[in-house]
Amino acid sequence: MPVTIPFDGLPALVGTELGVSSWFEVGQQRIDTFAEATGDRQWIHVDPQRCARESPFGGPVAHGFLTLSLLPAMLESALAIDGMRMGLNYGLDRVRFPAPLPAGSRVRSRWTLAACDPVDGGVQLTWSVTVEAEGGGKPVCAASFLVRAFA
Repeated sequence: MPVTIPFDGLPALVGTELGVSSWFEVGQQRIDTFAEATGDRQWIHVDPQRCARESPFGGPVAHGFLTLSLLPAMLESALAIDGMRMGLNYGLDRVRFPAPLPAGSRVRSRWTLAACDPVDGGVQLTWSVTVEAEGGGKPVCAASFLVRAFA
């Protein structure tokens, strides 16, 4: 269940972890579908037999961009902003993939509001987001996610 935050209360919450997403499964079927959609069919993602023989990870791993593509759904599962009429993905800053994401893993994200800056008609929210795999030691992704929010 997402945490609900009032739109006009966002500036006071800068520096606060505001939510944790639901768990999302990243199975081989999702990885294969992403590979087909993007044309990125590198064997470390889509060839379980070769991965078992040659990969240092022991099996297929998800694309980094697949992990990033889950951010909007993870944000929606973690937080709801009361009074927000529309939100737009404005981009990403400093994206890192500190650990591989093995096929079949479950991931969730932690959302900290790093900045809330006024823009014409709304605010630009800078989210510090960390994506973790269940049972993993290191995050599989860490990024600054920029969202333009309009009341």
